[in-house]
Amino acid sequence: MTEQQIEKLKYPIGRFECPTNLSKEDIESWISILEHFPTRLENLVKNLTDEQLDTVYRPGGWTIRQVVHHVSDSHHHSYTRFKWALTEDKPLIKAYFEDRWAELVDSKTAPIDMSINHIKAIHFKLVYLLKMLSQDDLNICFIHPETNSEVLLSYNIGNYAWHSNHHYAHIENLLKRKGWI
Repeated sequence: MTEQQIEKLKYPIGRFECPTNLSKEDIESWISILEHFPTRLENLVKNLTDEQLDTVYRPGGWTIRQVVHHVSDSHHHSYTRFKWALTEDKPLIKAYFEDRWAELVDSKTAPIDMSINHIKAIHFKLVYLLKMLSQDDLNICFIHPETNSEVLLSYNIGNYAWHSNHHYAHIENLLKRKGWI
């Protein structure tokens, strides 16, 4: 497999590119993606067998099961980061080793229903919060320790809408390649 093919499997929808001048429509569109993502994901994976769930989406990548659990973990972190930013002055957030989390026994073996239910709950809470944010709130930021850069909440909304579609595409593309949908 060529480097280009691997890159396409890693980033099936491309990398996140945030518009320079964000519009109200951009934010609303991203919030809509976050609002509908849990149901879309659940419908995509609900009929998969354990064997299918334990299939990697690309060589050297995670299994579908690990991807679902990763989304739950990652979006939980994101929700917490929003809350920190809204209640503290430019908080330095805690990064985590998502690759190590994906190798833990729960990510590799647990039923995906627990993470699907968690994604539904965290997105319900997140979307409710995001719909209430003012323009000033969208310009609040947190500090990411890996880059020591300020991350605007408006950017983070787009990044997690992208993240949702990114991992959805990982799973959907595998299902299509395997003829499972």
